[in-house]
Amino acid sequence: MNIDTKIVDEVAHLARLEFDEKAKEEIIGDMNRMLSFVDKLSELDTSNVEPLIYMTDEVNVMRDDEPVVTITQEDALKNAPKRDSDYYKAPKVIEQK
Repeated sequence: MNIDTKIVDEVAHLARLEFDEKAKEEIIGDMNRMLSFVDKLSELDTSNVEPLIYMTDEVNVMRDDEPVVTITQEDALKNAPKRDSDYYKAPKVIEQK
């Protein structure tokens, strides 16, 4: 497959991008180099290679989910511009009709 201006225009349209003619020529060169690199993979014999499902054999070990108090409510409200005993005060943003 060879990349030309028509393909670059189609890809740019799908990606909602615009390029000038100089940029298009650079993109055509870059995309052709990428495709030639990928074509090199077809030269390899992969008949005895099993498909890779995971990148490593590591198992995702997750910690237990235990609640921990990292900041008290009093400390959280210290820097609030407006507060009412236990809560932040914010301006009303929804009006009822």
